[in-house]
Amino acid sequence: MAKAYWVSAYRAVKDADKLAAYAKLAGPAITAGGGRFLARGLPVKVYEYGLAQRTVLIEFDSVEQAKAVHDSPDYQAALAALGDGAERDLRIVEGV
Repeated sequence: MAKAYWVSAYRAVKDADKLAAYAKLAGPAITAGGGRFLARGLPVKVYEYGLAQRTVLIEFDSVEQAKAVHDSPDYQAALAALGDGAERDLRIVEGV
Protein backbone atom coordinates (compact mmCIF):
# COMPACT_ATOMS: atom_id res chain seq x y z
CA MET A 1 0.00 0.00 0.00
CA ALA A 2 1.38 3.40 -1.00
CA LYS A 3 1.88 6.13 1.53
CA ALA A 4 -0.10 9.33 1.22
CA TYR A 5 0.96 12.93 1.63
CA TRP A 6 -1.17 15.77 2.83
CA VAL A 7 0.05 19.01 1.23
CA SER A 8 -1.34 22.26 2.55
CA ALA A 9 -0.23 25.41 0.75
CA TYR A 10 -1.45 28.66 2.25
CA ARG A 11 -2.40 31.54 -0.01
CA ALA A 12 -2.96 34.06 2.77
CA VAL A 13 -3.23 34.25 6.53
CA LYS A 14 -5.99 36.69 7.45
CA ASP A 15 -6.15 36.14 11.21
CA ALA A 16 -3.12 34.87 13.14
CA ASP A 17 -5.23 34.16 16.25
CA LYS A 18 -7.57 31.87 14.29
CA LEU A 19 -4.57 30.12 12.74
CA ALA A 20 -3.09 29.58 16.22
CA ALA A 21 -6.41 28.16 17.48
CA TYR A 22 -6.51 25.83 14.47
CA ALA A 23 -2.91 24.67 15.02
CA LYS A 24 -3.57 23.94 18.70
CA LEU A 25 -6.35 21.53 17.69
CA ALA A 26 -5.11 20.27 14.32
CA GLY A 27 -1.66 19.07 15.36
CA PRO A 28 -2.92 16.63 18.01
CA ALA A 29 -5.79 15.47 15.76
CA ILE A 30 -3.39 14.72 12.91
CA THR A 31 -0.76 12.94 15.00
CA ALA A 32 -3.43 10.93 16.86
CA GLY A 33 -4.63 9.73 13.46
CA GLY A 34 -1.15 8.56 12.47
CA GLY A 35 0.03 11.62 10.54
CA ARG A 36 3.73 12.52 10.66
CA PHE A 37 4.77 16.11 10.03
CA LEU A 38 7.63 16.17 7.52
CA ALA A 39 7.84 19.91 6.83
CA ARG A 40 6.04 23.06 7.88
CA GLY A 41 6.77 26.74 7.71
CA LEU A 42 7.58 29.42 5.19
CA PRO A 43 9.33 28.36 1.99
CA VAL A 44 13.04 29.04 1.69
CA LYS A 45 12.57 29.98 -1.97
CA VAL A 46 9.60 30.08 -4.35
CA TYR A 47 9.63 29.64 -8.12
CA GLU A 48 7.15 30.09 -10.95
CA TYR A 49 3.78 31.06 -9.44
CA GLY A 50 4.63 29.98 -5.88
CA LEU A 51 3.63 32.13 -2.94
CA ALA A 52 5.90 32.89 0.00
CA GLN A 53 3.30 31.56 2.44
CA ARG A 54 3.16 28.72 4.93
CA THR A 55 3.38 25.17 3.55
CA VAL A 56 2.76 21.94 5.48
CA LEU A 57 3.67 18.40 4.40
CA ILE A 58 2.31 15.44 6.39
CA GLU A 59 2.87 11.74 5.71
CA PHE A 60 0.25 9.04 6.29
CA ASP A 61 0.42 5.27 5.81
CA SER A 62 -2.40 5.37 3.23
CA VAL A 63 -4.84 7.61 1.38
CA GLU A 64 -7.65 6.13 3.48
CA GLN A 65 -5.87 7.11 6.69
CA ALA A 66 -5.28 10.68 5.44
CA LYS A 67 -8.94 11.07 4.44
CA ALA A 68 -10.14 9.60 7.73
CA VAL A 69 -8.08 12.12 9.70
CA HIS A 70 -9.39 15.00 7.61
CA ASP A 71 -12.98 13.87 8.09
CA SER A 72 -12.59 13.09 11.81
CA PRO A 73 -14.55 15.10 14.38
CA ASP A 74 -11.32 16.36 16.00
CA TYR A 75 -9.91 17.73 12.75
CA GLN A 76 -13.28 19.18 11.76
CA ALA A 77 -13.26 21.07 15.08
CA ALA A 78 -9.84 22.47 14.12
CA LEU A 79 -11.22 23.61 10.76
CA ALA A 80 -14.13 25.30 12.53
CA ALA A 81 -11.63 27.17 14.72
CA LEU A 82 -9.74 28.31 11.61
CA GLY A 83 -12.91 29.51 9.90
CA ASP A 84 -12.01 32.35 7.54
CA GLY A 85 -8.63 32.93 9.19
CA ALA A 86 -6.66 31.64 6.20
CA GLU A 87 -6.95 30.81 2.53
CA ARG A 88 -5.22 27.58 1.60
CA ASP A 89 -5.15 24.66 -0.77
CA LEU A 90 -5.13 21.23 0.87
CA ARG A 91 -4.39 18.17 -1.27
CA ILE A 92 -3.96 14.49 -0.49
CA VAL A 93 -1.50 12.88 -2.87
CA GLU A 94 -0.66 9.18 -3.12
CA GLY A 95 3.03 8.31 -2.91
CA VAL A 96 4.85 6.59 -5.74
